[in-house]
Amino acid sequence: MNIFRKLKEFYWPHRRNFYLSLLFIAVVTAITVVYPVILQITIDDVVLGNQYELIPILSVVFILLMLIKGVSNFLQQYLGDLFGVQTVFRMRNSLYQKLQRLSFTYYDNARTGDLMSRLTADVEGIRFFLSAGVGQLLRVILLIVISLAVMFFYSIPLALITMVSMPFLAIVVYRFDRRVHPAFRKIRTSLGVLNTRVQENISGMNTVKSLSREDFEIGRFTTNNSTYRDNYISTSKIWAKFFPLMELIGNICMVVLISYGGYLVISERLELGALVAFFSLITYIVGPLANLGFIINMFSQAKASGERLLEVLEAKEDIVEPTQTLPKRKISGHVTFKQVSLQYSKEDDLALKDISFDAPPGKVIGLVGGTGAGKTSITQLITRFYEPTSGEVYIDGKLVQDYDLRLLRQHIGFVLQEAFLFSTTIKENIAYGNPDNVSFEQIAAAAKRAQAHDFIMELPNQYDTMLGERGMGLSGGQKQRIAIARALLIDPSILILDDATSAVDMQTEVKIQKAMKEVMKNRTTFIIAHRISSVKHADEILVLDNGAIAERGTHDYLLQNGGLYQRIYDIQYQDQKAIMRSAQ
Repeated sequence: MNIFRKLKEFYWPHRRNFYLSLLFIAVVTAITVVYPVILQITIDDVVLGNQYELIPILSVVFILLMLIKGVSNFLQQYLGDLFGVQTVFRMRNSLYQKLQRLSFTYYDNARTGDLMSRLTADVEGIRFFLSAGVGQLLRVILLIVISLAVMFFYSIPLALITMVSMPFLAIVVYRFDRRVHPAFRKIRTSLGVLNTRVQENISGMNTVKSLSREDFEIGRFTTNNSTYRDNYISTSKIWAKFFPLMELIGNICMVVLISYGGYLVISERLELGALVAFFSLITYIVGPLANLGFIINMFSQAKASGERLLEVLEAKEDIVEPTQTLPKRKISGHVTFKQVSLQYSKEDDLALKDISFDAPPGKVIGLVGGTGAGKTSITQLITRFYEPTSGEVYIDGKLVQDYDLRLLRQHIGFVLQEAFLFSTTIKENIAYGNPDNVSFEQIAAAAKRAQAHDFIMELPNQYDTMLGERGMGLSGGQKQRIAIARALLIDPSILILDDATSAVDMQTEVKIQKAMKEVMKNRTTFIIAHRISSVKHADEILVLDNGAIAERGTHDYLLQNGGLYQRIYDIQYQDQKAIMRSAQ
């Protein structure tokens, strides 16, 4: 129950609906137990006692009870569902908010399909138990308690025989719970893996088809699906083992009661109607006890789901807001790194080693180096996607940790190499960073500076063109230009271009660079690029190698230095030089 105590904040505000639902469950259960009493009176007093004048009274009472039970059934069902739905509404919102707050460190190890499974299947597991399971559990308890009380009224010996079987049923139920909970945990985990496999396959369908790996993907999915199937079959085996045992115990109890109860009736120590009523009450005990397995099933699924949800809700937030933030003001964008090192995890090597540089407003910093050299890591420290392992990062002379995160990132325009666009209009994609405070003219102006306006105007609905998932329908270069326009529209003090023109042709890149020269004035710009042409105009170029700054300087200086930068330059331009020599 510790899982549900931790989740109390979600269901406790809606406890009124829960308590009312339990009240109506109690009414329904009490009326249910009255049925055998009416049956006993009918047999003993009406049929055997010839008191036929009781028939109208019993009929009216029975109809009234049915009406009350029907209304109570509706109310307990509605209020129970309302309680469950309200709870998971709050829970799903909190989970989503938590996912927004978690840092990149968490997502580095998370799987999209598994997270989606937690927000859907696991949340529904909690809802189903709260809506139906808790009420069913109370119903079972009340049925047993009230039925036993009436049974003791009719026959103490028969009631005691009934109670003898209950500890055996309780032991079986307890052992069932101990076995079935880990089984459901495996089912939930394997479902998350299965969802991840589907999500990755659909997202990467172009890669799968281009490499003819359909059969391989089918094999991987079949393996994961087999694991999910086997876990379900294992759980079914547990059910198949324990439920017949519970039914056997109940049937043995029934046989003993029939034998002894018949003897009591024959010896005239018990009325026939009382014996019939007694057996009706037995079904209200043995049946619910057997149904405890289903309730435990719901409880086990909910507990397993709750554990998985708490893993997200209790995940450590590496990037937290400072207790006292700096006063809100315009950030000019003066970026300073002082002996900064970064290690993503204890198992990894240092991604950055003693990085130091100073970038005042208006300065353009180029970041060059091989894959994994640390270029993107530098920019992710500026935006506080990660915290430095050692050293300090300053903006306008203040530690980045002292800034309000929202304020800090509102002043940073980030364009990634792989541009992500949402399934909405082009206009809404460009205005995503500031949707409420920009006009269409500003959106169009940003698109023109990013060299995106012309191709947008050629589309059927122009800026109102709906994009498919992840910008489906546009080329890589078009998506990058829209992403650049989106970054420019927020008028950032710091502009970060992470290989932002890698998917455009050289001619378009030149046009973008010309337009960006005006944009870069009075704002700090970081350009990550593999093309030398993208950074040669930078005020300072940092050449990174294995997480450290190997060289630094202007384009001309680094070419004369004869180091790593020159080797990269020669590799990129050797083909052009060969063509020029052959032309001569």
